[in-house]
Amino acid sequence: MTAKGTFDTAGWNAQPALSDRDGVQFGLVTMSKTFHGDLTATGVVHLLVASTPVEDSRAYVAMERVEGTLDGRAGSFVVQHNAVDDRGEQSLTVTVVPDSGTGELLGLRGTMDIIIGPDGGHSYTFDYHL
Repeated sequence: MTAKGTFDTAGWNAQPALSDRDGVQFGLVTMSKTFHGDLTATGVVHLLVASTPVEDSRAYVAMERVEGTLDGRAGSFVVQHNAVDDRGEQSLTVTVVPDSGTGELLGLRGTMDIIIGPDGGHSYTFDYHL
């Protein structure tokens, strides 16, 4: 099945750098999301970010708990993010953590694509099965 919609982000809360050596920094960030569309939910994201001296080269890994309804089914689940920006060439994988689904989302599996439009708006396509 496929769910589609948009989401908003808020509350980019960056902690002081964990490490800063040779121009490479590790930092922790927490932020929130509100999903609209086939997924009506809120999410809290915990990111570990590595920034480099090269402007367009960085990466992050993150865990996000999503709570709400997916195509009318109530529950929660966790997704893992793995993102790399290699001198402007971006890749992102967002995968449901196996067996993290609760309620009517028990057994959820899937991957989510996140799209950032030219206007900065965020949308998602979530391919999943229960």
